[in-house]
Amino acid sequence: MRHGEPEGGDILRGRINPVLTDLGWQQMRMAASLDSSFLATAKTPPWDRVISSPLARCREFAKRAAIAAQTACHVEEKWQEIDYGDWDGMPMSQWRQEAAAQFREFREDITALCPPNGEAFISFRARILAAWQQVSELQEANHVLVVTHGGVMRVILPFVLGMPLNRSFPLYIPFACISRIKLTWTDDKLSASLIFHNGAAYEREPASLL
Repeated sequence: MRHGEPEGGDILRGRINPVLTDLGWQQMRMAASLDSSFLATAKTPPWDRVISSPLARCREFAKRAAIAAQTACHVEEKWQEIDYGDWDGMPMSQWRQEAAAQFREFREDITALCPPNGEAFISFRARILAAWQQVSELQEANHVLVVTHGGVMRVILPFVLGMPLNRSFPLYIPFACISRIKLTWTDDKLSASLIFHNGAAYEREPASLL
């Protein structure tokens, strides 16, 4: 699950640590089928484990969701967003100007992303896939909630779907996007299936559009 809308407007968010806006809290509660008191509706199976990025825009919601589910919240550094280094916190319009050459390369080849004094995309991807591997080994857990970032989901979802790295841009990952992945172990072999993506937004569509 991606965090909801954070404070700060249209900026590049990596390791900077803004909190959620009121709308951001509402987005996450709706996406996770939680009411204003963080009580689950019938649509939300109980979580056995909650994992969160340490950044406030993920952590504060994850802690409350874990309390409501009567389970622990495991705050793990490896689920953080990519470190944008010198670009972190920069308005998107300014970043597109100052990093124009690398931005063009990035649009053609996502592996070209290498923020100055930050984290190269290749290193970031390796970190996230290592964290995902640890989740896949939690065979005793039935329902795990990971509260993380858009960049992280742009690594996990293409990996599950077998998409080439440079073909992930069409994936729409808005604030509070929640995607469910089913992991199945059969004879010590793991398979992964995407059950839904951004499903909460779909559920809120008017009936006439279904």
